[in-house]
Amino acid sequence: MASALLESYAAGRWFRAQDEGRPLLDAATGEEVARISSRGLDLGAMTDHARSVGGPAVRALTFHQRAGLLKQLALHLSADKDEFYALSYRTGATLRDSQVDIDGGFGTLFSYASKGRRELPDDTVVIDGGLEQLGKGGRFLGRHVHTSRPGVAVQINAFNFPVWGMLEKFAPAFLAGLPTIVKPASQTAYLTEAVVRRIIASGILPEGALQLLSGDVGDLLAHLGTQDSVAFTGSAHTADLLRAHPSVLHGGLALNVEADSLNCSVLGPDVTADDPEFDLFVKGVVTEMTVKAGQKCTAIRRALVPAAMAGTVAEAISARLAKTTVGNPADPAVRMGALASLGQREEVRKAIEALRTSADIVHGDPQRVAVVGADAERGAFLSPVLLRAHEGAAAVHDVEPFGPVSTLVSYSTVDEAIALAARGRGSLVGSLVTNDPAVARDLTIGLAPWHGRILVLNRDDAAESTGHGSPLPVLVHGGPGRAGGGEELGGIRGVLHHMQRTAIQASPDMLTAITRQWTAGSARRVEEVHPFRKSLAELAVGDTVETGWREITLADIGHFAEFTGDTFYAHTDPEAAAANPLFGGIVAHGYLVVSLAAGLFVEPNPGPVLANFGVDNLRFLTPVKAGDAIRVLLTVKQITPRSSADYGEVRWDATVLNREEQPVAAYDVLTLVAKTRPGAADNG
Repeated sequence: MASALLESYAAGRWFRAQDEGRPLLDAATGEEVARISSRGLDLGAMTDHARSVGGPAVRALTFHQRAGLLKQLALHLSADKDEFYALSYRTGATLRDSQVDIDGGFGTLFSYASKGRRELPDDTVVIDGGLEQLGKGGRFLGRHVHTSRPGVAVQINAFNFPVWGMLEKFAPAFLAGLPTIVKPASQTAYLTEAVVRRIIASGILPEGALQLLSGDVGDLLAHLGTQDSVAFTGSAHTADLLRAHPSVLHGGLALNVEADSLNCSVLGPDVTADDPEFDLFVKGVVTEMTVKAGQKCTAIRRALVPAAMAGTVAEAISARLAKTTVGNPADPAVRMGALASLGQREEVRKAIEALRTSADIVHGDPQRVAVVGADAERGAFLSPVLLRAHEGAAAVHDVEPFGPVSTLVSYSTVDEAIALAARGRGSLVGSLVTNDPAVARDLTIGLAPWHGRILVLNRDDAAESTGHGSPLPVLVHGGPGRAGGGEELGGIRGVLHHMQRTAIQASPDMLTAITRQWTAGSARRVEEVHPFRKSLAELAVGDTVETGWREITLADIGHFAEFTGDTFYAHTDPEAAAANPLFGGIVAHGYLVVSLAAGLFVEPNPGPVLANFGVDNLRFLTPVKAGDAIRVLLTVKQITPRSSADYGEVRWDATVLNREEQPVAAYDVLTLVAKTRPGAADNG
């Protein structure tokens, strides 16, 4: 009896292919799990639906609203994971592997939800950098902004992370305002389909924000163009085919690639067998060999060790690998499950044979393995294999065995270690294990141009380290050269990667209107009602407090110095202060100026302003001498409601002026303001 045929979610409905599809087998048992086909699927209709339905619905939401939906989705998916774990076992993944994939994917949603609320505006435009004055009078300015593209984000994923691989690409694209079409690798697509079904059934996302293509990619890329993007994870060979597609070469289609990666870990020359760093290195190599059965684009393929330590390291890694149980991934006693398929096992065996032309196996047998609770031949099981490269070996820097395989490579100097790492021609991640700061500096600077991420591990950070092979939502994931040259994740960097950065040239008032953030030189509104008496709903960008004057006396300066203990000579020693060309006499403390400025603009009575929670970008521009006076212009710069609270954030532009109307200090004041005035409802 044939198993269920996986379906695609396209143009607002679940689509079943017009044939029986091809079978997908359980990695551990060889039994049929599902069938897959996309025959008859209208891929043009999918892209049209994304552009005409999904895109407008997502872009109509602010960044905070999109972030809120990501959080809802993460909570919903996290509530009941048993179904996902059961299917994940069938991919060959152990419980530990499944947590990396499933919980890691949900955690990425949580992370982007949090970053979106905290670091992006409650708007649809992101300002990039400061103002550029283009005219002498300040009436013609430049500013960079990021806006959402009216396109589609297509992701073509690998088989090894059917959940995380989808969600780590979806989260930043959705925050950026793009609808997504997911094309999972067929071998493990049944797990991706199960998660997508849960997402669609929840109704949390706007229709068209997420579609699923189960089966062959067909002519999908032919329907994509200038405003669209493809994020691909897989082999360098397939990446080259995508790069040669007419839509990429001539149609302006953006392509982000994460491909083959011969990642390395370097044991520092300072480490001895008695140091804690030695055990950290050994444990790291073994972990990366056995998690997901080594089927990770970030796994350690080359372990670079000082020549004098090579034998000791080989023995230690072999001893730890000897304790690694291989077998039924659902068995709690099993440490390493199966590879994704029998075909994948054969590919890894071929890669090992290629490595053996210039390396010797020091642990494991690629043809035989003791298996717990499963059939060693029906399941795609493989022994962890550790090799040791011959001096001058080349294959280790060219062949990537996508399985539980790593090769020890000896080096003599730090410069040689850097050169050996570089022979991988670009990797996703490198790690170095050392307790010597000088070694850490030299290796990091040498390795960085060849890697997207560097982990520096020692006894101090080991307890909190997430490990060599774990991409994190807040850090970029990608790598140069052979690793594909792409870049994903990285917190808000991953969001802006999907958006268009544009330079806007305009007057201050026009920039304020476009960005919804007050721009220096733009109009200010000074009204009889103090802005601190206004609720969040009543405030508007440009509302201003224009204060009276406050003279700063020698007595004020002396009292502040005595009270705070800040007796720096510029505030207390007339002769020394006069000799300093920057001051020319006693000047007020900068913090005294800011403190007195607050006294000028604050409205002291209880009201909508709940708290001052910070000051940003404080600069002291001109010294204030004793006898001078100051006044303040305080203007609403940006208003950000908090969806989860009855208050929001207001950013105020504060400019402190002296008698000559010169700015002496400039900064942003951050306040929390109630959404409604206390008693407003009672007063009608």
